[in-house]
Order: sequence, then structure tokens, then C-alpha cells
Amino acid sequence: MGRKVTLATCSLNQWALDFDGNLNRILKSIEVAKSHGAKYRLGPELEICGYGCADHFFESDTLLHSFQVLQQLLESPITQDIICDVGMPVMHHNVRYNCRVLFLNRKILLIRPKMTMANHGNYRELRWFSPWNQPRKVEEYFLPRMIQEVTSQETVPFGDCVLSTKDTCIGTEMCEELWQARSPHTEMGLDGVEIFTNSSASHHELCKADQRVNLIKSATSKVGGIYLYANQKGCDGDRVYYDGCSMVAVNGDIVAQGAQFSLDDVEVITATLDLEDVRSYRGEACQPHLELEPKPCHRVKVDFSLSTDNDLCLPTHQPLDWCFHSPEEEISLGPACWLWDYLRRSGMAGFLLPLSGGVDSSSTACIVYSMCSLVCKAVKDDNNQVLQDVRRVVGDDSYLPQDPRELCGRVFTTYYMGSKNSSEETCSRARDLAQQIGSNHMNANIDMAVNGILGVFSAVTGKLPQFRAHGGSQRENLALQNVQARVRMVLAYLFAQLSQWARGKPGGLLVLGSANVDESLTGYFTKYDCSSADINPIGGISKTALKRFLLYCVEHFQLTALRGILSAPPTAELEPLTDGQVSQTDEADMGMTYSELSVIGKLRKITKCGPFSMFCKLIYMWKDSLSTTQVAQKVKHFFRMYSVNRHKMTTVTPAYHAESYSPDDNRFDLRPFLYNTRWTWQFRCIDNQVHVGNVAFTLLTLTEKVAEMEFDEQEKCKHVSEKTWFDGNFCAKKIALDDLVNHNAIKYLDWFIL
Repeated sequence: MGRKVTLATCSLNQWALDFDGNLNRILKSIEVAKSHGAKYRLGPELEICGYGCADHFFESDTLLHSFQVLQQLLESPITQDIICDVGMPVMHHNVRYNCRVLFLNRKILLIRPKMTMANHGNYRELRWFSPWNQPRKVEEYFLPRMIQEVTSQETVPFGDCVLSTKDTCIGTEMCEELWQARSPHTEMGLDGVEIFTNSSASHHELCKADQRVNLIKSATSKVGGIYLYANQKGCDGDRVYYDGCSMVAVNGDIVAQGAQFSLDDVEVITATLDLEDVRSYRGEACQPHLELEPKPCHRVKVDFSLSTDNDLCLPTHQPLDWCFHSPEEEISLGPACWLWDYLRRSGMAGFLLPLSGGVDSSSTACIVYSMCSLVCKAVKDDNNQVLQDVRRVVGDDSYLPQDPRELCGRVFTTYYMGSKNSSEETCSRARDLAQQIGSNHMNANIDMAVNGILGVFSAVTGKLPQFRAHGGSQRENLALQNVQARVRMVLAYLFAQLSQWARGKPGGLLVLGSANVDESLTGYFTKYDCSSADINPIGGISKTALKRFLLYCVEHFQLTALRGILSAPPTAELEPLTDGQVSQTDEADMGMTYSELSVIGKLRKITKCGPFSMFCKLIYMWKDSLSTTQVAQKVKHFFRMYSVNRHKMTTVTPAYHAESYSPDDNRFDLRPFLYNTRWTWQFRCIDNQVHVGNVAFTLLTLTEKVAEMEFDEQEKCKHVSEKTWFDGNFCAKKIALDDLVNHNAIKYLDWFIL
């Protein structure tokens, strides 16, 4: 009997409810796995129907079509002589489960339901599925008639079971189960399971990949074994991007690594490994007879071997160092892949971006340029699917993209919408960047449209609002800014619909937004302004991260125009200029810096802080730069802005999810949008704590002063609650508050407060 096994895992760009496309990608992955000699193929979670079906999981059609796809997989000659592990929803005893279905040669071996649901952040699995909360229990599942006709089976095992081949044992984990404290692989490993599989739909967040890698390395270093990880990739119709990273690990080492960001719809990773390495590792490191006696796994036996008798000269995969992307690279690649999936699947002809010459819109433009670079590279690498897609997008069946700038000119339109409040500097920055990336750039003045709207208002009311700089009120000033911003949104959609028509080309353009996560958090944007768009690739990324990303683009893409953009202060340019120069800045308007907003945003969402808890943490985090009173003012100001503007999140543009403190109201950050913006109880607690802190500081200072004062022996004994003598000098260790109040030292109190 052989000892070496070749296993395959994969990342598939599945699309929710695209049963035809999903079936073809599954079959292609199995075909590639077999061509590499694999005897076992693992796919992503819910790969048959797509992970992002959401409330479509409630529909019986989704279950029906999933079984119809399974039927075709069972009947296909491609799936013969290899154990196939696919994901789909299954209803058992009228309860819906998220399942893995393992089959071989037209026979279903077992169905393993997910035992721990992902129900945090963007995940809502408990809304659609129930967990299988019966460890080690297996029941009979009655197959639908269409499957019985193919397999000649009436029932199959359903539950927490493992698969025993003639040469090894395979156990299943599913996505969230790996992240739990009591992951199934531990007890399975102690019971002799040698190969663990994990099918996931894990979305991208900045720097999340290293968490996955560390978890998998830890899992196999504790109990030994081979670990196969499969993950979905791409945009399957929602705000998240699944970032692949399929991998194979053995005994704590990664031996095969898939791409994190790629335009390949199907990526298969195979590894050849020696089962004796697992057994030798466990022989020394793991001693299950010394552990708490695990309950034996239910084993489903199959007359099949993963190894062969003549594998002596078969080379095995060796450990490798995982190559992690920097956060700036992740921003460049993740949203770019997401945009490409959205563009090719939407049927639109390209993108339109209101390019202001600031950091945010320039970041969006650079991500589109990165997308064009990825497309050109994929075509150069003979990716036929990408070539077909890009030809369909540009409407040219003979087109061959080679230069990102040239492709950018075909699919990307930028539009600078200036006004009398815009500076020449921002106009030239936008123009220079557009020229370097190759976008089709337009420049127009919006004053005519703004004046027309104000003329209508004036004709009806007889009044004409004025900017604050011209003697107007705060309400007038804000309304005039909002009119400009909303006119830009209307013009952006007008040009998106008709730009292609004006050029004699078919199709329309998707409008891209460019509001960052910090501005969304505070509501520092106009509702229904040019931040309102079809999609926003930077809506989940902080301002500080975007600045670092632009520095990366300067070096990586040679976009030197970004240097001037980075050196300019962020500004909305909605108020009148002063001597031709910008007088309005974002941070002055918001009352805090972008770096402060990032800290506050993480405390609010990740650390789960309300106003009082946030204040208590920030007085120590910012103690070197701000006083207790100043911290209190910052916290109150933020929560006032946040609560007043929270309603804007109900209409915010769907944005790429990248930061774990995103305020996205759709599913990730569920909050009210009508608040008591005075926060009376919470702010009173802060005020009380500020008062206590100031008194404590005063008393501490007084204690030090009293220790320096000269008292006679009688006064010492009368007014000091405890005295200590050291080297003949009296030192006050504790001074009771009532002693201080009654003592003459209180005369110093007013002086210290001043």
C-alpha cells in the first residue's frame, strides 16, 4: 500500500444563483485537479448556488436547482474516479442546513452539515440555516428522487461523520468552525483523522489573510495532520470581496499557496504529501490516551484509496514561506478585482468618476487604473475568460488590451465639475492625474446649473441665500454648499447615461463614488451628492490608509501627479475662495483630524465603546496631547456629528468592505438612524468623570504641596492621617479629604485650579 496522496483544493469565482456558471466552474476545477493526479477535490462553501444568495435561501427553488446541479455533477464523466467535496444547502426534516456533499463514482458517500454558524459582522447564517448541534450523531437522509435515479441509493449518512478510505481518514470543518475555540479538528485529530478539509466563504479585510494562515498552521501544529483550505473568490453580488488564499498545510507548515487576488475564475491548488509524515509527527507530539477520552467519530467507509502502490519516486511538496501583501497592495488589488467582477457582470460599458483632484477621488481613479493593469496582465497570461469579458465590455470582438492607459481610455471617464469656489490647483491636479492614467477626461463648470436652481428658489420665495463669508447665516451657508454637491450628482448620472451615446457607442457607465470610511462615520458629506453613486471602491477604507496607498501608487505605477494631491490639504471647495485660495478644509469642518477619526471609529465598532467607555479609553490614549476636558469635548463632538448624520448611512452607496470599523448600515453595522443627539445621560457621565478627574488632579498636587510645607509636631498629629519619617524628614503619604478641607492648606486650592 502506498503512503503518498495528492490532494486538490480550489478557489472559485462563484456568483449567487448563477447555476450554469457555477456548475461549469466546478467541473473545470475537478478536471484540473484530476489532470494533476489528485484523488480528492475540495471546493468553497455553498459553491453550487453561491454563498451570497441571502434570503433566496428561503426559496424552495434554490434547494431544487442545487440538487439539479448535483445531479449533473454525479452524471458527468469528469467526476469519476475522484472524491468530490461540494457545498450546497440541504433540507433535512424540514430544517435547512449548510452542507458538504461528498460523492464518488455516482454514489453519495455522506452529507456533513455545518455545526457552527457565522453570525457576526457581514455574516447572517443563522437567518437562513440551523446548526447541526449534535456532535458525533449521524442520521439517515432520504435522497430526492432525481438523485436516487442516478445513485441507486435511497438514503445516505447525514451528520457529524468522517470518511475512511482504505489508506487514511478525512474529516470536515466548515469556515467558522476553524475560528472557534473548540474547533472540530482537535477531537478529530485525537481520534485518528489525518486529513482535515475546510470549505470557506471568507471575505477580504485588510491584513486578514495572516489570521487565516496562522489559524491553519496552529491547527496542524497542535495535533498534526494535513489541512486543505478552499475559499471563494470574487464579487458574488454583494459589498464584500472573497479573496481566495486557498492553501494546503501539514504539521504546522504551509506547503501550497493560492493567490489572494486574481482575475482567474478557477484556481486549483494541488499538493502531494506523505501520510507517514503525519503519523511520525503524532507519534511524538500527540498522545491521545493522555487526553480526555474523545468520543469516537462516526466513520463512513469507502472502498477507495487516495494513494497508489508505485509512489516511491513521487516528489512531495515542501514547506514554503507565505508571501503576504502589504496593506497598500491589498487596497490596490482587492477593490480592483471587485470592480472588474462588478463591471463584467453588470453588462455596463465602463465607469464614470467625478474627479475632484483630492485624495479620495484620486484613490478611486488609481484603483480603476490598477484594474486595467490586472486585465492587461491576465490577457497576457492567456486568460481567455478575461479576454472575452473585456471585448464584450468595450464592444469590440477583435480588441486585444495590452496597455493599461489605453484600456483606461476605453472604459473610464473622469469628470471635473468646477465652480467659482474651485481653485485652479485642484483643476490642474485632476487633469494631470487623468492624463497619466489615460482616462477620458472632461471639464465643466457647474455655476450655470447652480444659479438656475437658486433662481427657481428666489422666484418662489423672494429671497436669495448668501454664503457665511458674504454675511449669510449658517443655514444659508450649508444650503448653498449642498446645492453644489447635489448638482454634481445629477450631472454625474446624466453624463454616465449619455456619454457613450454622445460618442456614438452603445451602453452606459457605472458611476463611482469616493467617500472614505471616516467621512461616512461622521456624515461629512451631502446626502445625495456626488458621493451617491452605483458603487464605491473606497467606502470601507480610512483616509490615512488611502494616503499610504497613493504613495504606493506613485512608486508602483509611476503616477507622479499624486505627489501634488498628497501635499494639498483635503477640502470640499464648496465655500468661496479667499484671494483665490481655498479657505475651507475638511478637518477644520469636522473638528477633528482623520487620524483621530480612525481611532474613534475603531473604538466605536471593534471595541464596542459608547460615549462614556470611549472617553475613559481616550483619556489614557491621548494623555500626552490632550487634556481630560479636551478629550471629553472631542468625544461629545464626534457622537453629536455621528448621531445627527446617521440617517445618511441608510442611503449610502454600496461600498467595498475593507475595514473592520465600517459604518455600513446595510448589514455590517446595524444602528438606529434617529437618535437623541443630546446624549444627556451619557454626556453627564462624562462630565462627572471630568470633574472627578480634575478634583483628583488638584488633590494630588495639593498632596505634594502639603508634603513640602512645614508643620509643627502638634499640627502634624492633628491634621495628617498617616505620617512616615525617613532620614529625619516628614513625608505625607495619605491626607484625608476632610483634613485638607479643614486645614489651612485649602487656601492653595484656588491657586492650583488656576
